Amino acid sequence: MAAILGLIIGVVVGLFVKPDIPVVLQPYLPIMVVAALDSLLGAARAYFERSFSDRVFVVSFITNVITATLLVFLGNQLGVGSQLQTAVIVVLGIRIFSNVSSIRRFIFRG
Repeated sequence: MAAILGLIIGVVVGLFVKPDIPVVLQPYLPIMVVAALDSLLGAARAYFERSFSDRVFVVSFITNVITATLLVFLGNQLGVGSQLQTAVIVVLGIRIFSNVSSIRRFIFRG
């Protein structure tokens, strides 16, 4: 419950404060958001499966965001940033749909 309340407060504060994102981080922000969404849905799936651990969630969240960002950064350094960014988005998208599918099956299982 505290996590959901924190998420809601964070979104409301972000809407009113409208923080400036440094130009250096702007190309990586979409990847960070998708990686964070993957972690959040993975946590929701684990919650429904009764295997949720807050420590695992925090480590997974931070690791997913950093790994995805570093992959895109490496791609930019190698000159294949857009291709590697697409690959990261596809992989995370598959994981997101898989988690949503599992959550949906749990909810409508009866």
